[in-house]
Amino acid sequence: MAKPKTRKQPRPRAETPRGFRDYFGAEVRARDTMLARVCEVYHAHGFDPLETAAVETVEALGSFLPDVDRPNAGVFAWNDADEGWLALRYDLTAPLARVYAQHRMALPTPYRRYAVGPVWRNEKPGPGRFRQFYQCDADTVGAASVAADAEICAMLGEALVAAGIGRDDFVIRINNRKVLNGVMEAVGVLDPADPEAHAARRGIVMRAIDKLDRLGIEGVRALLGTGRRDESGDFTKGAELGDEQAAVILGFMAARRGDGAATCAALRDLVGASETGRAGVAELETMAGYLDGAGVKCLIDPSVVRGLGYYTGPVYEAELTFEIHDEKGQRRQFGSVAGGGRYDDLVRRFTGEAVPATGISIGVDRLLAALAAVRQDAEAAPGPVVVTVMDRDRMADYQAMAAELRAAGIRAEVFLGGGGMGRQLKYADQRNAPVAVIEGADERARGVVQLKDLALGARLAADIETHEDWRAQPAQVEVARAELADQVRAVLARAKA
Repeated sequence: MAKPKTRKQPRPRAETPRGFRDYFGAEVRARDTMLARVCEVYHAHGFDPLETAAVETVEALGSFLPDVDRPNAGVFAWNDADEGWLALRYDLTAPLARVYAQHRMALPTPYRRYAVGPVWRNEKPGPGRFRQFYQCDADTVGAASVAADAEICAMLGEALVAAGIGRDDFVIRINNRKVLNGVMEAVGVLDPADPEAHAARRGIVMRAIDKLDRLGIEGVRALLGTGRRDESGDFTKGAELGDEQAAVILGFMAARRGDGAATCAALRDLVGASETGRAGVAELETMAGYLDGAGVKCLIDPSVVRGLGYYTGPVYEAELTFEIHDEKGQRRQFGSVAGGGRYDDLVRRFTGEAVPATGISIGVDRLLAALAAVRQDAEAAPGPVVVTVMDRDRMADYQAMAAELRAAGIRAEVFLGGGGMGRQLKYADQRNAPVAVIEGADERARGVVQLKDLALGARLAADIETHEDWRAQPAQVEVARAELADQVRAVLARAKA
């Protein structure tokens, strides 16, 4: 009897899940360098580092994400048999609120911390929109004055300059959620006596305003009304505001005038008798005064509302003002790379007591993309010097060369793959190696090594036809083995000159 055929298990697909990405060497190094500069600014201002777990309880995270209509309220969550519902953190602020509530008796007040790490959001991915991304935050917990908000914004400006953004290439845009709450009172979707009433509609309104840059005024208008269908056919339910109500919200978004004083006057007219709204306008004026005094270029902009649901007062964004070419080749401003605001009620969820807090979050990938756009004409960062292997039996000698170079402060590695010299030089090119070191039996007998200046060689390659020509041209030199480190350092110095 024939044996039944077993079904062959298909091979797994070698692909990254939608909304996620891989980071390679140059990207990781660029990120580490940028973050080190930013965190040095935070440290200089007296902020201390904090690392929290990637996983929190769902209750600790709360439901504050913009896309709350998606599965798991926008987070990646699972039901643990022992711990209940757990989720990957969606930002670095909600974990901070939990940490402060848990350790408040041992922490100073105000508590000033910075944090760096990946966060995860179960949102619909799209161009430039990932489900995992890095954030770099700085927060002050326990300071109620808008001076704390202004300090955060001023520090953000310093951090952007330290990262490599020009002082004239960004502006800090500020607003206040209390002003928006006053406008919502005016249109009847916020009742101070019953803050929970109309909460869903208010959330839709805030998310609609926050998408102005992406959707334009007509897209926002649709979301304020019955809803909007995007290019993929997905429908987003609107806030169901009437035309007159929507007109007030749109008027709020367009309230920016020629200067801060005129903008605040327009906002006072919009909020009418709302005490909350008028208090927000007053805070805006005070905060703008602090920033002006600190020499920070700021702009009062009512269209800044931030999508997260936990903000209670000042909100702010850092917008880069230089132009880039988009995917269609059209010129446009780069846009926002950081945002934040005041969240005075977040710790209260744990303690029942009001604890003021404010902070900023830098979108690390966004800022890295901006720096790449600024430096798009710059050459790629050099890789390590590659010591080639002419004789496999002498691997220890080649490893000794690489160790000698590293001891001299020069990044170096030995080629450990297979193949001849052509394969090894191709590898060196892929690594963007500035120099390749070659020592065969002849060179060893004479006490010398060959150094290939690969950067110069690439520029001269068009004029080289034979192996003899290659050995004769100045991109390859013969040096004493005893002078290896000094001679490699000289080649690297010429490349930088």
